[in-house]
Formats: sequence, C-alpha cells, structure tokens
Amino acid sequence: MSEFRQNMATKEWVIVAPSRGKRPSDFAKLTIKRPPVPSFRADCPFCLGNEAQTPEPVYIKSVADKWQIRVVPNKYAALQPDLAAARSYVGSFLSAKGYGIAEVVVETPEHNKTIATMQLSEISAILTAYRERQKEISKNEAINLIMIFRNYGPLAGTSLEHPHSQIIATPMLPPHVRNPIEQAVMHFDKYGTCVYCDMIEEERRQKERIVLETENFLAFCPWAARTPFEARIYPKRHAASYVSINDKEIEDLAGVLRTMLGKLYNGLDNPDYNYILRSAPVGDEDVRYSHWYLMIIPKIGTPAGFEIGSGIYINTVAPEESASYLRDINPEVTGEATII
Repeated sequence: MSEFRQNMATKEWVIVAPSRGKRPSDFAKLTIKRPPVPSFRADCPFCLGNEAQTPEPVYIKSVADKWQIRVVPNKYAALQPDLAAARSYVGSFLSAKGYGIAEVVVETPEHNKTIATMQLSEISAILTAYRERQKEISKNEAINLIMIFRNYGPLAGTSLEHPHSQIIATPMLPPHVRNPIEQAVMHFDKYGTCVYCDMIEEERRQKERIVLETENFLAFCPWAARTPFEARIYPKRHAASYVSINDKEIEDLAGVLRTMLGKLYNGLDNPDYNYILRSAPVGDEDVRYSHWYLMIIPKIGTPAGFEIGSGIYINTVAPEESASYLRDINPEVTGEATII
C-alpha cells in the first residue's frame, strides 16, 4: 500500500509506493556492466605523471615523496574567480557575472580506485582535504555557499573515470538551499531544538531504517527517502558546518563512508551514485538550528513528469526495506573491482 511521507526537516512530501517496484536485489540486475579499468591511463590528466595537464594545485598531500591527493582548479569550470560578484539588472531581470570557485579533488594517483576499495587512511585524507578547502574558501567574503560533492559514473554526471570529487563555491544562496534553512529556523523558534538532532533521535528510537551506527555517526535510509537506497550519514554531535569536524571524527566518518559505499557496491552491483556534503552557508558555521550531513543517492531511477512537475518523488522501495537489505550486505569489496 502506498503512502505519503513528509520530510521532518524540509517539509517536502514523497510517495512511498513499494507495490510498484522491484525487490531490492532486483536493482543489481539493472546496473550496467563495465569492464575493469587500468591503474593508469596516458590520456588521463589526473593520473600520476600527467600533472602538467592540470592547473597548479591549491592543496596537496604527499606520502613518501609522492602525492596522495591534489586539489586543482577546474580547468573547464562554469564559474571563474576573476569575475566581479556584483549583481545588476537587465531590464527587470536580475543578472550577475559567473563569479565563483570550482575545484577538483583528485582523490588518488591510481586510476582504478574508488572509495569503496580504498584504505581508511586514504579516505580520511580525502575528508580532511574537504575540510581544509572549505575553511580556506570560507575566508572569501564574496562566497556564501560551498558545495562538496562526488559524481560516480555517467548516470551521476561524471565525464572522467579517475576517482575525483568536486568543490563549487558561489555568491548565491539558492531557494533549494535557503528553504530548508528557513524551515530549520522555524522549528528552532517553536521547539528550541535542532530539527536534524530531533530527526536523528527519532530514527534511533524507531531503529527500522538504521544501517550503521558508530560512536560519532548514524547512517540510515531516511523516513521520507525520495529514491530507493537513498542514505544519509549524520554526525551525532550537533554541528552546523563540516568545518567543525575533528580528526577523530574524520577517521570514524571514513569507516562509515567506506562501509556504506561498499554495501552499495556489493548489494547493487556497483551503481552510479552522487554523494553531497550539505553544510551551513558561510557565516552560519555555529548556528544552533542547522546540522551538516552527507547524503548518498544511487542513480537507479530517473525522475519522471510527475516528480519534475510536483516536486513529489515516488519511491518504489520503502526505506525500511532498503535499510534491511543494506544491513545484510558485506561491505568488503573483494576480487578484481570494476570501477566506473
């Protein structure tokens, strides 16, 4: 039986309609099979030895005289840091130059790795690079929003298969980001609590949708998940911005992230996915009403006319079923991994 469910934080509605969908294990059969990827490609600008094909790094971490992570300006960015950030009118229409910062986090020198197959120290280094770049970019007074995200596979929007994620910072705070903030403010004004902290406690109380819990983090398929196997990772400690994460928490998050992506890799046969790190806007790092988190969205469906027109997504796998399925999946990726 289908039902409407409301996201506690954003007040958005979804329709959970499991009778229209498949069993969770059936989604693995829909994944595109890809051949193994080599550890090096001469035509890849991110591979070791091809560093001259990218701009100079703005952040680099080395191990044993070899770089482990490089963060470089995006050579083909839609936004440029050398433009004016001021807004102006064209008749009655508001406009601004394409000012912003766009960077690529090259996560490893090896072409055929991905987070599900990395060592925990390698993942921790990536998460540390996110924090340090967010801190540095936040010093720019023209920047209001910093988005950190990873596109894995063609269906998720990536064009280069070498392991990488991206950072895009803009002077704009769009309604898609502003509206949930306003909902969180209203919740805090009414109840005196962070709505995300309340959500975490309710998920822990109900237990049905939790996939993994550690000392510092809770990973679950949320009550109002928009798509099958959508998952969230929340810090249990209240913190509005990712810049507040400490080194111990980064080590813990590295394990949680690898476990979740390993479960998706094995359980859904290496699906394309996006993950997005949602964090408070620049200047709101210490507010009491907001909470940073990481969301993982496997790309195993396409929004259709109703979703696009109404904003109400139809999820054909109940979050409880998604969570139950993922809990039982071994996260260790063994054998020859096929990387997108």
